[in-house]
Amino acid sequence: MRIAVDVMGGDHGCGIVIEGVKQALSVERQISSLYLVGHQSEIHAALKSSGLNDHRVEILHASEVLTMKDKPLEGIRRKKDCSMVRAIELVRDGKADAVISPGNTGALVAGSLKLGRIKGVERPAITCRMPSRNQDFILLDAGANAVAEPLHLAQFAVMGSIYAREVLGLARPRVGVLSNGSEETKGNDLTREATRLCRNLDINFIGYTEGFDLFNDGVDVVVTDGFTGNIVLKTAESMGYAMMHLLKRELTASPVRKLGALLARGAFRGLKRSMDPEVYGGAALLGLNGVVIKAHGSSRERAIASAIRVATGEISHGITRLVEQEITSANLKLAPLLQLAAPPALSSLPQ
Repeated sequence: MRIAVDVMGGDHGCGIVIEGVKQALSVERQISSLYLVGHQSEIHAALKSSGLNDHRVEILHASEVLTMKDKPLEGIRRKKDCSMVRAIELVRDGKADAVISPGNTGALVAGSLKLGRIKGVERPAITCRMPSRNQDFILLDAGANAVAEPLHLAQFAVMGSIYAREVLGLARPRVGVLSNGSEETKGNDLTREATRLCRNLDINFIGYTEGFDLFNDGVDVVVTDGFTGNIVLKTAESMGYAMMHLLKRELTASPVRKLGALLARGAFRGLKRSMDPEVYGGAALLGLNGVVIKAHGSSRERAIASAIRVATGEISHGITRLVEQEITSANLKLAPLLQLAAPPALSSLPQ
């Protein structure tokens, strides 16, 4: 496996990303080569500081950095020698199997279109793995498409089902469209039409799923538009941090509570691990001819290592190939349904 890492796009600098790479290389033996893409001088300094000396590491110099302040499309077009673009091009040119970046999300989505969409896929989707009561679930789209159409959501359902099946190991993952209630009378035009389409697919579709179901083991794959999905993702992350802060405050409020917390510290560590976004590392951008992993901008060492693990898992499971196969089959089933829903041609209207 060959991995390209944009080391310049994160909030904490090149050194933190390279420390994460070091952690990943110590355990991910299936990686044959790993490209560090960014300012050559900074990379050399960080390698020396970290003590990383692995024959699998290669450096690709990029003279520019695409920042969080850059407008996505404008930045991609203007900064052609930025580390993100150069890392993506390694995948496009067949020199790497996956690209990982903690940089600007919009720019990564826009730049990754250089890889081309998988045949039959209308839109790529950011796909996140999130914790629930007893097992994880998959959320998509988490931010690639602020506006979506029913066909997009139906295709997200297929891609999410594949991802949950391969990555979570679920034989028949339950797929639901996110809505404001589980009743069929709920939702809006988008969710109602997407639900109609999904009912005709070869997936374990359960209909609408509401917010209450997400963290209560009620669903395995949650399908929504990128605007809503991104709000769900960031709200969940914020709630996780808030809960840990509140728990810490309450457990240190008195000597007796501190003693109880000391006795239960193993349980609290386990709780923290299960709610820590860094454990999940990165979100996959599904639907493209190549593996693209978006790491959080604030990612530290463990999160970068986890993002690399996510990339190697996606490669080993052949997610891209499976998406092409199953989207092709799904589109055949959806075509007559979309024709039925289409408005009449102008020539057929009464004159």
